[in-house]
Amino acid sequence: MTATGKTEEATATTTAAGPVHGTWEPAPAARWEDAFLSGNGRHGVLVFGDPNDDRVIVTHHTLVRPNGGEHARPPRLAAELAGVQDRLLAGESDAAESFTDGRPLQWVQPFHPALQIRLRRPHGRPDGYRRSVDFTTGEATATTADRASRVFVSRADDVIVQQVTGTAALDIALDHRLPGAPSGLGVGHGALRTPEGALLSLRARYPGSDRAYTGVTLVAVTGGTTELVPPGVRVTGAESVLLLTRVRRHTGELDVTAEARELGDLLADRPSYDALLARHLGPHRTAYTRVTLDLAADPAERALPGSRLLTKPAGAALLERLFAAGRYHLLSASGLNPPRLTGLWTGDWETAWSGAFTTNANLNLQTASAAATALPEVTAAQAALIHRQLPQWRENARAVFGTRGVVAPTHTDGESGYSYHFDREYPHQLWTAGADWLLKPLVDHDEIRGDRDPGTAAALAEVARFYEDFLTRTDADGHLVIVPSYSPENRPANASWGAVNAAMDLSAARHALRTAADYHPGPDAARWRALADRLPPHRTNSDGALAEWAWPGLDDTYDHRHLSHLYGVWPLDEITPYDTPELAAAAHRALELRGAENDSAHGHLHHALIAARLRDGARVAAALARVLDGDFFHTSLMSAHYPDRHVYNADAAHALPAVIVEALVQSTPDRLVLLPALPAALGRGRLTGVRTRFGAELDLSWTPDGGRAVLTPHRSLRIDLWTSSGSRPLDLVAGEDHVLTLGTW
Repeated sequence: MTATGKTEEATATTTAAGPVHGTWEPAPAARWEDAFLSGNGRHGVLVFGDPNDDRVIVTHHTLVRPNGGEHARPPRLAAELAGVQDRLLAGESDAAESFTDGRPLQWVQPFHPALQIRLRRPHGRPDGYRRSVDFTTGEATATTADRASRVFVSRADDVIVQQVTGTAALDIALDHRLPGAPSGLGVGHGALRTPEGALLSLRARYPGSDRAYTGVTLVAVTGGTTELVPPGVRVTGAESVLLLTRVRRHTGELDVTAEARELGDLLADRPSYDALLARHLGPHRTAYTRVTLDLAADPAERALPGSRLLTKPAGAALLERLFAAGRYHLLSASGLNPPRLTGLWTGDWETAWSGAFTTNANLNLQTASAAATALPEVTAAQAALIHRQLPQWRENARAVFGTRGVVAPTHTDGESGYSYHFDREYPHQLWTAGADWLLKPLVDHDEIRGDRDPGTAAALAEVARFYEDFLTRTDADGHLVIVPSYSPENRPANASWGAVNAAMDLSAARHALRTAADYHPGPDAARWRALADRLPPHRTNSDGALAEWAWPGLDDTYDHRHLSHLYGVWPLDEITPYDTPELAAAAHRALELRGAENDSAHGHLHHALIAARLRDGARVAAALARVLDGDFFHTSLMSAHYPDRHVYNADAAHALPAVIVEALVQSTPDRLVLLPALPAALGRGRLTGVRTRFGAELDLSWTPDGGRAVLTPHRSLRIDLWTSSGSRPLDLVAGEDHVLTLGTW
């Protein structure tokens, strides 16, 4: 048996008393997709953990490659809107195809990696190898009998910190050569001696652009000698080596000396790895440990490396670890921005779908757990992106629709909020529901804390003003009509993509107008509520399903990855089994008829979230099984978009915690639902620290014989409690724990 085999066997036999808050592997990562991840919402790292030729790929949220998107603007179509509306309402089903300025599809600026830190040493001893990532600290480590490396990305100091010990000789360099790097990239290296040891820099200028980025690494050496070996440095006989790295995107030239001074100041005040880590642990550990999930998994399975655990998709230990990893990665990817399609990480310049923020399902699913699982840091990151881009959202509304207010784009690179990514098959310029969906987590956060953020209130008012100006057409019954209307990324079976009264658009308009009214009592509120009341009801089609388009004559296309028409079920509370049972039954029928199309992970988990709201635990379990059985997860526990780990993508990794929570706990400002859609495989467990939208924290435990919930409310109110036994009112008093005993189910 190999030394690696002994390590794994020994670890697997240990007893884990509770869920594992990390993962590990008995071998280095061979692919960047399997590298362990750390991040602070600005910088990210992918750590391979090879003890003799280690690579740490560095990313940053601002790194997007100029491709013309930085100059792109929304199409100026407002003058043509009335004519297109007339034609669509007259039955010309492809009329919206002319509502364009004829430009070809243009992707937003693609996200890309910065560089890799290369650390090479003479061949060392391989015995005792283990690499791991600790979710509670954000540290990725790799150890052998004679060497150890630790890496984290500091939330306190916005710096990548790496310490290497056991280094008889170590060559360190910054390397831009990553897959897909453009041949015309203008690269310059710098290396010089410093009192600490050495300073390395790498500047890369984009082809044909005045934009560039620069990585700077300060190498601090304890003991030993330092020799410049351009473009890097060789360290010999050191007790330990500490590396501090930052990346900046800029125009012109970056003042590397100033960057080095800032890094040096960190060492002057806090000279050790442990001291830097201690500062980081406050914000990181506090956030990560707020919520935990314990599914009473087999201790032997809890001790397995992630790669082995992924071969046991039916086990509770895998769900425990994926829940923990999902919250860890979501937190680590959120800061300057919320997560991209790839979170905060990529090892390839040719990132799928430009590594964009895609706002018609993907970003929305990824951040779905933030409110309930107590990650306001994620919500704050989403709010920051929204507020930076509101001026561009206003221009989208003016240019495309000739209105006041705001319209969000379907795709953004984080730099530009203009709507310019569209073509005939993907007419994203028609989509008007995005702002409501993006603002929904901010509203949920306000409900949890019991206070309304002025910035959220202002943004909601702008959405309402858009609808005031846009909703001018009516049908024969006097209902307002949403025209043109688009259901991402689907089309009626008998018409073109741009249609009339998409169910999602109706739900979003109603929700946005009523929510804005709640935030702005007074004359505006009355006007906005009256407008919402004039929107038409949803339509049930001949199959008994909630129709994707509430316009007579438009037939559904069932086999599609998106479930946009069920937006009223999730994330909204417009359609529920409690308040609108007939509509909920129609929505459930629509869910039954929906196909998986291309088997994308986001489609399966979106399906699961809606099924949970409709109290269908069997369908939740089936959707989860499609993902867990489909080989969607890399050994890093980051996920893929398609089965067989095809196309690195954060949708499944970040959305899975939301599915688990929705199956166990659901809340509105006046309702609590316990164990609404428990999959049969989750027979027992404990979920602690969940936040509810009526302002209480919740600890929930359950077994096949019953359960127990402890509510700690932060404000006094009456809510409706729903369990398998039915419903009853529940009076809560601020600061007083309320214990609930649940019967069998």
